[in-house]
Amino acid sequence: MNPAHNPRHFLQFKDLSRDELAYVFERTRIIKTRFKKYQPHHPLTDRSLAMIFEKSSTRTRLSFEAGMQQLGGSAIYLNTRDTQLGRGEPVEDAAEVISRMVDIVMIRTFEQDIIERFARHSRVPVINGLSDFSHPCQGLADLFTIWEKLGRLEGLRLAFVGDGNNVATSLAFGGTKLGMHVAVGTPAGYELKEEVVARARAFAAESGGSISTTHDPFAAVADADVIYTDVWTSMGQEAEKAQRLAVFPPYQVNSRLLAAAKPTAIVMHCLPAHRGEEITDEVADGPQSVLFDQAENRMHAQKALLADLLG
Repeated sequence: MNPAHNPRHFLQFKDLSRDELAYVFERTRIIKTRFKKYQPHHPLTDRSLAMIFEKSSTRTRLSFEAGMQQLGGSAIYLNTRDTQLGRGEPVEDAAEVISRMVDIVMIRTFEQDIIERFARHSRVPVINGLSDFSHPCQGLADLFTIWEKLGRLEGLRLAFVGDGNNVATSLAFGGTKLGMHVAVGTPAGYELKEEVVARARAFAAESGGSISTTHDPFAAVADADVIYTDVWTSMGQEAEKAQRLAVFPPYQVNSRLLAAAKPTAIVMHCLPAHRGEEITDEVADGPQSVLFDQAENRMHAQKALLADLLG
């Protein structure tokens, strides 16, 4: 436990500097290499992670639970429906209690404010496993995957096509912070929030990157090194599904859209994919797809993050 009760958190990309992100990427590379060679690596022996889920998950739970075990520690799954949080316990009280019993906490919930409030009252590091506003762990793994596949981030063009959601937000923050040129193509009414674009522009001004938005998917992917998409209807938006299915088809990542990017462009998706909607089988299973590499890298990047936050 941090005796000063002033732990480092990872709630958004602003919480890590460019140097710290570079360190996490390099540590991810080393951890992944050791994993592939079946070399034990247990820096977190006797450390425990509490995983608090308000939103269901496959990749987030598995990647954190397996990752913590591989680092020598343990992970405890808590669903808010089965805890006092689900019965109205104040977030602040839960943070005070839970952070006295574990070494680090990951929260996957709806409201970013819940994570922020928990972190303010936590004695240990808190990680944002997903909120409706941002998904920084996904962005961390995605940017590492691009770095792993293309050898750099600075100067590359990343095109996100689809809904300006939490994944798009985290890619806009992380990409611009690391000197990428991020283009986001969305239908009208589904753009990135203005505050997100403003913060991304501030990051870009420091890094030499850029952020641009458009309603034209082909303009977004023009000359792109990376094309990224996500589902058109996320958890909690089920009532909007019919409306979204009527609006988003021009933003499908298919062979025609892929042809507008660089011939060497890679294709990414955070999964789960609704094949035939936001992405076609031809592209998802094609030679330019890195979908399953980036899914695996969630675990390796989060292992590096856990080890870094716990010192």
